[in-house]
Amino acid sequence: MADQTNGRTDLKTAPVAAEDIGFRDQLAMMLRAFMASPLRNTILWMAAGALAVIVATSLGQIILNRWNRPFYDAIERRDIDAFVHQLTLFVVIAGGLLTLGVMQTWLNQMMKLKLREGLTRDLINEWMRPRRAFRLANAGAIGVNPDQRMQEDAGHLTDLTTGLTFGLVQSTILLISFVGVLWSLSSGFVFHVSGYSFAIPGYMVWAAIIYTGSASVLSWLVGRPLIALNSDRYSREADLRFSMMRVNEHVDAISLAGGEGDEKRRLETDLASVLGAVRRIFIVQIRLEWVTDGYGWVTVVAPILVASPVYFAGDISFGGLMMAVGAFNQVHSSLRWFINNIGAIADWRATLLRVAAFRRALVEADVLHDAERRIEFVENADDSLTFDGLEVVSTAGCTMLAEPRVEIDAGQRVLITGDPGAGKTLFFRALAGLWPWGGGRIGLPAGETITFVPRAPYFPPGTLRAGLSYPQGDAGFADADLRQALAKVGLERLAGSLDRDARWERELSEEEQRLLAFGRLSLHKPRWVVIDEALDTLDRSALKKVFSIFEDDLPDATVVNIGRAQRNGDFFSRELHLVKDKDGRCLKRVDFTGVAPKRRSPRKGVRQILARRTGS
Repeated sequence: MADQTNGRTDLKTAPVAAEDIGFRDQLAMMLRAFMASPLRNTILWMAAGALAVIVATSLGQIILNRWNRPFYDAIERRDIDAFVHQLTLFVVIAGGLLTLGVMQTWLNQMMKLKLREGLTRDLINEWMRPRRAFRLANAGAIGVNPDQRMQEDAGHLTDLTTGLTFGLVQSTILLISFVGVLWSLSSGFVFHVSGYSFAIPGYMVWAAIIYTGSASVLSWLVGRPLIALNSDRYSREADLRFSMMRVNEHVDAISLAGGEGDEKRRLETDLASVLGAVRRIFIVQIRLEWVTDGYGWVTVVAPILVASPVYFAGDISFGGLMMAVGAFNQVHSSLRWFINNIGAIADWRATLLRVAAFRRALVEADVLHDAERRIEFVENADDSLTFDGLEVVSTAGCTMLAEPRVEIDAGQRVLITGDPGAGKTLFFRALAGLWPWGGGRIGLPAGETITFVPRAPYFPPGTLRAGLSYPQGDAGFADADLRQALAKVGLERLAGSLDRDARWERELSEEEQRLLAFGRLSLHKPRWVVIDEALDTLDRSALKKVFSIFEDDLPDATVVNIGRAQRNGDFFSRELHLVKDKDGRCLKRVDFTGVAPKRRSPRKGVRQILARRTGS
């Protein structure tokens, strides 16, 4: 069992540039992740079904287009029987297309759901690998708001990917289908100019390509800035969301200090930044609207204008004209897919880069500062905890023990003290394997699980039973044991709330939370306990309760407390000292670009040893 720390280590890194990685590299990484997903086959089968439905829909559209000629010819002839017959055929064709449309919508929504499930599960799996979330949180701006990347950005990306893919495939198949139809219709178009007659093979196909191509080029030139603007907007939205979360987490301190006005100014600054980014997007979108809507209005009459010379020359009937117009519109609509989706494509690209940069950063967190020296972890066969020349380095300097060689035997109770700023929490994280950078060697007792008690205890959302049993689930201990643990730390009033869901970090004071964390120890009964300043803020009565747990329930446990000298100094039989070596090595600042360097092979057995230390 291991309690994880909540505080952030001051690892200052250069601004993250992961989103500047090449688009194709990011896309290739996401495709590799998809191919490794357990949902891959399900999604591919759905895609195959969707493709079949789209092909069937395209065939139905061709049949509907051919229906135009006899229908409008019947109207031109005023043939009521043929008119009614063609209406009957229309009902059959429309019914089939309606059914196919509903099937396509269902497959579209199901693929969105499965894609989001696969992507979010993949990101959570990478994020929750041992110690990775901790390192990412200390890797710069890329680790500030992982919740948004995994929830909002991942969901938005899957929606855009599914919608754009379905639209592109359908437009491509319709284009292939109706280019042939339009080409055959154009073969009969003969132009008569000044007594000369000539034909242009595939006349309406070329007209549709030139018309739509010019619109596509102009739309891309006008809308291209949306890619960068959308990326900038998402970054600023993330900053605003993080600022609001920070205020909510520290609302007590802000209210006590009367700092609402100051926080309001900060939030308004972040909001103004978001609104400025959105305003710049709106300006480009309005320019794009002029182009797309302008071409849209021209399209109302463009196919008729293109075919009108042949119709007025009497070379085709009214039904043939309407069939040609319908085919022209289908080809134009397919070619126009890019114009209609220029904003969505820019949004998709920006979102993909954000999600891909986050995923790449998750993987790279394992090799953060890979070129720096690391602390060596070994196993001691004699059931002892040893430190040999131990140094813990950060960008703020080097923390080390004044004693170069330390051996702590089983059952000892040791206090490790140091001046303010000596790096006590950093040293604690190094013992837990969270902070590997430094030098020297840590020898861990072979086959033992060390419980780490952080300064700020963690309780998962849910019942008090789950909080006391964490991380062994909520069914690991009998009710009597749980009530006894509460009584030992003076919280017997909570005995009736074992199965009540609550945010216990809000309902309990900081001291009560720390007492509850020590009550947890009386349940789990670890043989090795390392504490990070959790005893320093307890009053004398609370300290007495905690020490009684060690005396009565854990009499043989080894206790290492990192913090200030205790008022009950007779509890600890030994004292060690942390010092700050101002002339020692510092951790070099890194540019966390998101480019995955070559991995260095881990020392033999280190990961397995640390896994046993933290119970992961």
